[in-house]
Amino acid sequence: MKWTRFLIPTLKETPADAVVPSHRLMLRAGLMRQVAAGAYAYLPLGHRTLRKIEQIVREEMNRAGAVELHMPAMQPLELWQETNRDEAMGPTLVRLADKPFRRNTVLGPTHEEVVTDIVRAYVSSYKQLPITLYQIQTKFRDEERPKSGVLRTREFLMKDAYSFNPDKASLDASYEEMYAAYCRIYERCGLPYIAVEAESGPIGGDASHEFMVVTDAGEDWLVRSQDGSYAANVERADFASVEKAAEAAPAELKEVHTPHLSTIEQVSAFLKCRPADMIKTLIYDADGTVVVALVRGDHEINESRLRRHVGANALALAAPATIEKVTGAAVGFAGPVGLKGVRIVADQAVTVMQNAVTGANKTDYHLTGVNIGRDFEIAETATIRFAVEGDKAPNGSPLDFEKCIEVGHVFKLGTKYSAAMKANFLDENGKNHPIIMGCYGIGLNRIMAAAIEAGHDENGIIWPLNIAPYTVAIVALDVREAEVMSAAEQIHDALEAQGIDVLLDDRDARPGFKFKDADLIGIPLRITIGKRGLGEGIVEFKRRSGGDVEKIPVEQVAQHIADIVTQERK
Repeated sequence: MKWTRFLIPTLKETPADAVVPSHRLMLRAGLMRQVAAGAYAYLPLGHRTLRKIEQIVREEMNRAGAVELHMPAMQPLELWQETNRDEAMGPTLVRLADKPFRRNTVLGPTHEEVVTDIVRAYVSSYKQLPITLYQIQTKFRDEERPKSGVLRTREFLMKDAYSFNPDKASLDASYEEMYAAYCRIYERCGLPYIAVEAESGPIGGDASHEFMVVTDAGEDWLVRSQDGSYAANVERADFASVEKAAEAAPAELKEVHTPHLSTIEQVSAFLKCRPADMIKTLIYDADGTVVVALVRGDHEINESRLRRHVGANALALAAPATIEKVTGAAVGFAGPVGLKGVRIVADQAVTVMQNAVTGANKTDYHLTGVNIGRDFEIAETATIRFAVEGDKAPNGSPLDFEKCIEVGHVFKLGTKYSAAMKANFLDENGKNHPIIMGCYGIGLNRIMAAAIEAGHDENGIIWPLNIAPYTVAIVALDVREAEVMSAAEQIHDALEAQGIDVLLDDRDARPGFKFKDADLIGIPLRITIGKRGLGEGIVEFKRRSGGDVEKIPVEQVAQHIADIVTQERK
């Protein structure tokens, strides 16, 4: 392909609203253009990379035995109501109601309900199982604040796969097949990924893993033990128990007036104590039942852990009226001392606190010198908080925290959807059972952005070879010289004949301008052809990732490039 016949609108200046490197470079390199907040048009270079990623994903899904289909983006709301996910997804579910025919429809952020509806219509016997279905489809989420380019958008391209299994052993096998396929996908895409234990979130399920790429542009956090033995998403991370400090003499329990001071920060500053010395008391509505959670003042509650521990389907902070009824005080002054008739769950770190500070269950008052056993009892303990700096892995190794991008997620769903939607099968004895399911998602746009986050420098993108929009860039200097253009076109045609993507820069422009554009768009391999070099019978070869310029005889360059491509694609 010749540059002059292609659309590559590179930019010298960085758009003001582009903050993270992938967003800046995707705009500057002419890969995409924002059409609306959270929605992008992929321009020819960006589209080529997206299609290459898609092809790798499709090949590995097929290799793993998955079967492709295509489901509609617009879905009936009633399917989501069967699983109660219309409520669980909340405002992120895009609902359509502006015309009669669109009422009670949604734009799907995912397709568990639709694919389960398809399977319950056609699969009824164990003889038809297991089967894994997948699609590559546009998804929608009503993201309140889209940002960071394609890392947080309202419209995105996703591969979602769903396995349907007759028993747990079969699910485990399907899960392992998909896990291995994901590893092959990221390896072929050139991503420095790490697989970690993860939280299932609104998708549901008992076990899941996320595939992460470490980058400061990420909005997720990865937790890794320093000895390399453990890694997890911060929402799922396990950690060692907090040890009790040296025994302190019990202080006197005192009630302190704290007028209009209700937050941890306000109260700790007023009382000149550390947030870690305070007990934070949070009151929740768990399926209509009040649950009180206690965590240390410098810790944040992990609502997913709490929800699982109490066995609730839905968990949310209680309404102010409920809080006032339970505590007898305004919001912000709750504490465990004197609370009766409610279920109280204390985080493990709370159980080793001494002489703590907490709300007095009295508006504008707190208690100091609070001690477990003397002032209140803990009947139920669980780990219900997030890991923080200073925590250790279960084996005692210190934990490190790194920002990262999630590029894929796999789940063991179990019967969450099949039971709710009555997707059943008959076993070999004629007994009816809900189908056991797994779910496997990959964000194709995120792979693209993550590759740029992991591979760029001050000059532009450094693409992995397999997903670069073009593999080779030929920079023709002196384009008005017939000899230069003839050699450039011959090498271009020879490489194309071997199935190698080539972009020939045939613009009548200064060499420095062309080199800057070549570095910006990040093509992995570059051949420079000029009149002086041809006089010596050579062309120059350079990798975008670095290294010295090589001088290669003209007649050998096509084979030299082909050998590199063959070797690096193995």
